[in-house]
Amino acid sequence: MASIPGGTFRMGSDAHYPEERPAHNVIVSAFEIDLTPVTNAMFARFVAATGYVTVAERAPRAEDYPDALPDLLTAGSLVFSPPARLVDPDDWTQWWRYEPGASWRAPSGPGSTIEGIQDHPVVHVAHDDAAAFAAWAGKDLPTEAEWEFAARGGLDGAAFAWGDELTPGGRHMANTWQGDFPCGNSAEDGYAGTSPVRTYPPNGYGLFDMIGNVWEWTSDYWTSRHPPDAAKACCVPADPRGGTRDGSFDAEWPGLPIPRMVLKGGSHLCAPSYCRRYRPAARHPETVDSSTSHIGFRCVRRRSAQS
Repeated sequence: MASIPGGTFRMGSDAHYPEERPAHNVIVSAFEIDLTPVTNAMFARFVAATGYVTVAERAPRAEDYPDALPDLLTAGSLVFSPPARLVDPDDWTQWWRYEPGASWRAPSGPGSTIEGIQDHPVVHVAHDDAAAFAAWAGKDLPTEAEWEFAARGGLDGAAFAWGDELTPGGRHMANTWQGDFPCGNSAEDGYAGTSPVRTYPPNGYGLFDMIGNVWEWTSDYWTSRHPPDAAKACCVPADPRGGTRDGSFDAEWPGLPIPRMVLKGGSHLCAPSYCRRYRPAARHPETVDSSTSHIGFRCVRRRSAQS
């Protein structure tokens, strides 16, 4: 893990997607964070030690999903599947399919394994799975503020975790999508899917893959906007938390049937033409029971928990 000193930083962005606004000052206490996302090898050790069964490996119950089609009430997960051609850019079902049997053990579905990719981030983990691993490891999932502070690597206000250019000098600094999403990934960065967790340069805090490769779960509930900036320096929030489980404080997402958490960091599927969320300020909502082939996580340990 890397020790993060804590301090005041400018969280969010006024220059990109609406949910990143408004940029506002936040204070974060010192903490430690994993150098990389949790890998397949790390997660395998957790499962071997505990016998844990992930959400994707459990068949959904009809009483929990009364509107679900019967063929979807089987253990599985969402797998990215690029279409031959794009018909409706707003219809994500053209490139995501529910794959029975897909799980962290079988990332592409039945017949696939994690052999040869043990150093890639574990995927097909729902929020409960990530939280269970963190508890077993004596850690926690990061808050959105902690995650963003760490991702910036000391570059407060920079667009990316390494500066203001996506590919400085033509060098790819993270695993993202190049080409026409979702039909054609030219893989100029070397990978069309996930990549080993130390493939790209670390940020200023020595952290790998804070941007791209896989989205990462946080411990904060989703809100569609950040709170307004503090009017006075004395009122800057310290170690802020996100919304509420039922979305009751969020005018755009009230009364949620299934809680949504904040994802950070973007993934190998983020493209300039579709999803420019390969930035520290970027954020995305995800239901707690969702697992996909591009969501993973990393853990934190707070100083107060060590004393």
